Amino acid sequence: MKRFSRRQMLRASGMAVGAAWVWRSGTVRGFASCVSLGKSGEPDIKFPTTTRERLAVASWPFRGYIQSAKNEDRDRKLTGMELREFAVRVKETFGVPGVEPLSTHFPSTDAAYLHGFREAIEKAGVHVVNIPVDNEHSYYDADASVRKQAVANGKSWVDVAVILGSPSVRTSIAEAKNAKPSVDVAADEIRRLVDYAAAKNVVVNLENDNLVSEDAFFVVKVIEKVNSPYLHALPDFCNSMQSGDEKFNYEAVTAMFGRAYNICHVKDSEANDAGKVYRVDLKKSFQILQASGYRGYCSMEWEGGGDPYVGTRKLLAASLENLA
Repeated sequence: MKRFSRRQMLRASGMAVGAAWVWRSGTVRGFASCVSLGKSGEPDIKFPTTTRERLAVASWPFRGYIQSAKNEDRDRKLTGMELREFAVRVKETFGVPGVEPLSTHFPSTDAAYLHGFREAIEKAGVHVVNIPVDNEHSYYDADASVRKQAVANGKSWVDVAVILGSPSVRTSIAEAKNAKPSVDVAADEIRRLVDYAAAKNVVVNLENDNLVSEDAFFVVKVIEKVNSPYLHALPDFCNSMQSGDEKFNYEAVTAMFGRAYNICHVKDSEANDAGKVYRVDLKKSFQILQASGYRGYCSMEWEGGGDPYVGTRKLLAASLENLA
């Protein structure tokens, strides 16, 4: 998704949801996207069995269009749309039922807005598969008060996930200026978030995004340290390719799929802040996914430049072919 220099400029809302909501397990408009508690105490997401219904579209590639005070990537030359409008259009535009809305694309996290969002997308036959949450505070910061803010931000978005019926959130691990990445420190703080999420039957995911603070093998170590069925990996096909090392990327993706559960990001390319484009072999990436036994959702996150509608359709076609 985002390179970290841009993520640091974003300000995650961290707004608490203003009303309580009773969790409803089961299906949403025919799509099994909610989480129920399994007999073993682990989350039990009822994943669709047909390939098309496993697919989703992320809002991140369409950031130029999304109108939100927190979206610093809005392109005024493009016709704007509010996040709810984009989400409602997903099935009609792309022929798939899943949407993955980025936290900074929400114009509000008020309970009234969120209830309206869920009602609107359910009427359109769309459901949220995951909420990627950007976090400006680091879970391994040397300052305990900063770490506390990171946890609080994550908790506020778990509450959002409950209202929207999202089975999970992805929390980002921000870089800290005053500390190097620490598995022990990060795991201690993320465990607090995971315990909170587990009580609400919401899965927490960590993504191989930033090469410093979210290195795939660092992420895996944190997941293993926390050792909770409610903490999993979100494998991104191409983020680790920004290392310039093809072998490292595929090993990183393999390691992440070994800890994945309900969400991954499909892409064939990634551009860094300098505009350099890195590419991966989609067929090989899907082979890694299949070999891992992964049965969760696949969210399209086009990063190849140009029209995101064209790029997203390209990724969807490749997904349908490789997952068939």
